[in-house]
Amino acid sequence: MFCREEIKSADLRADYANRADFCEVFDRELRPLYLLAFLLTANHKRAEQCFVSTLDEALEQTAVFKDWAGSWVKRCLIKNAIRSVRPTSARSSEKKDFWSGVKSATGGESGVDTVAQLSPLERFVLVMTVLERYSAWDCSVLLGCSPKKVAQEQMRALRRLPHLGAFELETRQSYHLQITA
Repeated sequence: MFCREEIKSADLRADYANRADFCEVFDRELRPLYLLAFLLTANHKRAEQCFVSTLDEALEQTAVFKDWAGSWVKRCLIKNAIRSVRPTSARSSEKKDFWSGVKSATGGESGVDTVAQLSPLERFVLVMTVLERYSAWDCSVLLGCSPKKVAQEQMRALRRLPHLGAFELETRQSYHLQITA
């Protein structure tokens, strides 16, 4: 009876992600993860800090199933960005960067830069619900606000981004291109 339990327990431990599994996730999804961090923080320095914090946490993590390592890393990155930016606070003096560091020569903004110009809460809700496909409930839990507030912020962001479909397509293509590159 006890031998069976030991075998089951050993098999279960083998299904947990280890440092190599997390390193593989970061290696495979380096650019999309950094893009996610930038979209949330709208600031390269904060995005880098969130990314490094997430990497540190992942390398210390011992209780995540291998198959969930990628989604765990994204959720951890989102939580670190929330701690860094505090999107539900009334702070409005954040320094926003351009994705490429400068505006384009044509004067137009990329979809990433357009999203970066949203207020912090609008930006978080938009990225989490549209790009990452979190439910309003999940967003409300992570952001510490009501699902009603999430829905309001999502509608506000969608009104400010009339070309959201093009942005979503551009960003998803960027994710895909950066993964395969």
